[in-house]
Amino acid sequence: MRGTTDDVVRAALASGDPLPGTAGFAGELDGTLGRDVLGREPLFVEAGATGRAVPPWSHDRTDLAEPALFPAGTVRDSDGERTVWTLPDPEPFEDRATAVERVRDAVETSIDAVETEGLAVAFSGGVDSALLAARLDAPLYVAGFPGSHDVEAARSAADLLDRELRVVELTHDAIERAVPEIAAATGRTDAMSVQIALPLYLTAERVAADGFDRLTLGQGADELFGGYAKVEKAPEDPRVEADTVRGAQREVIATLPDQLPRDVLALRGTGVEPVTPLLHDRVVSVALRLSDGMLVDGETRKWALRRAALDSLPETIAMRDKKAAQYGSLAARELDRLARQAGYKRRMDDHVGQYVESLLD
Repeated sequence: MRGTTDDVVRAALASGDPLPGTAGFAGELDGTLGRDVLGREPLFVEAGATGRAVPPWSHDRTDLAEPALFPAGTVRDSDGERTVWTLPDPEPFEDRATAVERVRDAVETSIDAVETEGLAVAFSGGVDSALLAARLDAPLYVAGFPGSHDVEAARSAADLLDRELRVVELTHDAIERAVPEIAAATGRTDAMSVQIALPLYLTAERVAADGFDRLTLGQGADELFGGYAKVEKAPEDPRVEADTVRGAQREVIATLPDQLPRDVLALRGTGVEPVTPLLHDRVVSVALRLSDGMLVDGETRKWALRRAALDSLPETIAMRDKKAAQYGSLAARELDRLARQAGYKRRMDDHVGQYVESLLD
């Protein structure tokens, strides 16, 4: 079992507790194969295997001939495959002050518990990564093309925190080299997956070259705390089905079991282990108790997290808006540019995806 102790998983199986105090787990225990409710630890099974209670499996998809992602919150044993853990739906906090205090305590406790030996911080200057930077004594790294939003935001935030920043300058040559490596590690070739993974992968490569083997990320904060425009605009936004902000929050949290393996496997492909304290069970438990107005207040997304962050960060960083990494680093724009230069024009269906496939060939 990877991610926690056998005893914790046994207790979670016996009680059905979906958030037993871990940062995720997956693997085999006592003849039972299982993966935590948010899928924070990847787990793959051999798709073609039949007639066995526990099929061939691995945390690394490249170990299997036909890897299939094992569903989050699910176990498989001699009784078959079934869901045993689902996210709770607790009542929201009654007042904002309590919510902010509980968020602050959960976030700070989770970050402060991170061991800093061999650790680096993926730092983009937004509230999520800045919380990590402010509370962990580890070097800060940002990836982006020259003049990109992420590089400039990270530089200004690092100055405010009085921290040194190491910039991983992205280039077209690096992108062309990294795309096949990302596809091999993650098994994904769609344009969006590759765009998201590129800055993470190239940051992790530099981190490994500098002698670090762990990289802490602010992953999960947008999903848990209402960081997306489609959550803010629920129910008007057609990208979500929910008719409330809180309902939209749960919709995007439900996407994590499919998203997280991409990021974990991309980093592990460089020899670097991801560390995601904002995805710890104690943070998830608190985030699920936030009401609509605690998630989004007017035009302020991640309201409760930002208010909680004011104890650790200057207000200019805590309240700063930030672009998604693939856009803030300009990785998405420049991958699109390379595709067009290679003859894959925007009028073509999925022109970037076709370009990615051409690099694999």
